[in-house]
Amino acid sequence: MKNRSLLLGTYLDTLYPNPVCELQYHKDYELLMAVVMSAQTTDRRVNSVTPILFQKYPTLKDLYEAPIEDIMAIIKPIGTYSKKAQFIQAIAYHLDQEQQGIVPNDRAYLESLPGVGRKTTNVVLSILYQVPAIAVDTHVERVSKRLGFAKENDSVLDVEKKLMRLFPKSEWSRRHHQMVFFGRYHCQAMHPSCATCEMQKECPYYKKQVLKKKKVTFQ
Repeated sequence: MKNRSLLLGTYLDTLYPNPVCELQYHKDYELLMAVVMSAQTTDRRVNSVTPILFQKYPTLKDLYEAPIEDIMAIIKPIGTYSKKAQFIQAIAYHLDQEQQGIVPNDRAYLESLPGVGRKTTNVVLSILYQVPAIAVDTHVERVSKRLGFAKENDSVLDVEKKLMRLFPKSEWSRRHHQMVFFGRYHCQAMHPSCATCEMQKECPYYKKQVLKKKKVTFQ
């Protein structure tokens, strides 16, 4: 498995040598809110609503004092907008009242905020403070399980811990972004690019798919 992770690292460095977060933001708290909004939707869709939201409500105070119906209307395209609008206003209030508007380098505090879990905290600390972290979203989880780095019934925390053991700490943040891109554009949920993937020989998922096709052919 260690050899497989080394091969994946080399392949990812070839595919995505300079990975960066695709969420658009201008202020630290905008990144935090954008990551919260990205749950169960795409970065592209989040990027379509955040400029409108943050231009209309340019400060934290503006955000938590805004009519929640207005925020809901703006972010409606991203889905689960009612709950996310509540998260945005609560985060804005806590950061303004408790942190002078600063997103702190404090995992415990961030995870105490409404709508902010471990994955979101990992992303934010990694980008804002260069804290080594692997955030496991649906893409990272899917890639990890297909490549055999984790078991199918592993939780996202299990996957995170296993990836942390496989990759050097200095690579964690880069590998996170690369695996997100790999899952988003290459090893997709419905139509993975297995035919052109250089991980074929090392991929348990690909081998299972090949065997299935052979069985169907012989039947």
